[in-house]
Amino acid sequence: MSDQTYKVLVLCTGNSARSIMSEALINVLGAGRFLAYSAGSQPSGRVNPFAVEQAQSIGYDTANVRSKSWDEFSQPDSPKMDIVITVCDSAAGESCPLWRGSPIKVHWGFEDPSHVDGSDEDKRAAFTKTFAQIRGKITLLVNLPIDTLSHTELESALQVIGDLPV
Repeated sequence: MSDQTYKVLVLCTGNSARSIMSEALINVLGAGRFLAYSAGSQPSGRVNPFAVEQAQSIGYDTANVRSKSWDEFSQPDSPKMDIVITVCDSAAGESCPLWRGSPIKVHWGFEDPSHVDGSDEDKRAAFTKTFAQIRGKITLLVNLPIDTLSHTELESALQVIGDLPV
């Protein structure tokens, strides 16, 4: 087994909900084998409090969580990513910056829970549902025998995970 830590960048448009929750799940469930970051093509500048609540529910430290631009990860001194995952359809269709190295790029689409109207209970329920859907795919990711897969095999496995129904 390798001691490599796999770096994952999770992208969405606003970097306020789905990408934040994905970052938290990868960092917690990845147990040191994975290091996740999140960013947005058009960051909202704020993290949705219901996303923060979900991240905290699994023990993720949200003290430094913020909505940030994906440009932070395309700089010469940025961490070299192994995997880039888009989690919203609009970010998947945008022209991404060039990432350092040759990361595998996949799309795992999830509905945006921040678009749910209603009471706080309705919104919380939408975030809980989306968080569970993301958790299902992240669990599959962190349990892949990643150290034994070629680049092509890993790309295929990640695509299969993305194609699974949520």
